[in-house]
Amino acid sequence: MCYIEAAICRMRSVSAQLSEIRAAQRRARWRFCALAAVSCLVAAQPAYPQGNQTLRVTPLVRMEEERVFVSFELAGGLTDEVRAAIQSGLQTTFTYAIELRLDVPAWFDRTISTATIANRVEYDNLTRVYNIVRLLDGRTEKADVTQSDDVVRTWMTSLERFPLFSTTRLEPNREYYIRVSASARPSNGMFFWPFGSGPSAQSRFTFIR
Repeated sequence: MCYIEAAICRMRSVSAQLSEIRAAQRRARWRFCALAAVSCLVAAQPAYPQGNQTLRVTPLVRMEEERVFVSFELAGGLTDEVRAAIQSGLQTTFTYAIELRLDVPAWFDRTISTATIANRVEYDNLTRVYNIVRLLDGRTEKADVTQSDDVVRTWMTSLERFPLFSTTRLEPNREYYIRVSASARPSNGMFFWPFGSGPSAQSRFTFIR
């Protein structure tokens, strides 16, 4: 009888040890999964520091032309990494999604019209010139060639009094605003801007007829 009780005690002891081992293994697997998840999150972060780019937007209404002109400037947009990518011959595009919106107090603002400006540059290492193109809603608006780095910087990061929207859809004495969101993409489809999908900004105006 004593032998049987001793065997039962040993079996219980072994079972308890196995339970502790399984629990330790589960804890180890949980820690591994948690570390792996954190690693994935870190790897998904942009490769460069953020916060050095600012976008300024200026709308201008010209009643005689019945148009809303839009100007913007992306300060700090052409970083050293972007310039290096351009110099390597990689086709680079800065895209600006532009919205004309009606300010509706105590309700959702209404989008009146939208437009997309895409400024593109590709450096030819053989001829040492930049091929620059501007597209409006997917259609070529203007194309040129230049050897000037300053021209490329201005072309890629700014727009000057561009007639984007008609005033015929605007209501008199109402508050509107222009919102611009920027993004950058090389031709292979991978984002490389230090601020990910890019900054955004808006500027208000009152339409007075």
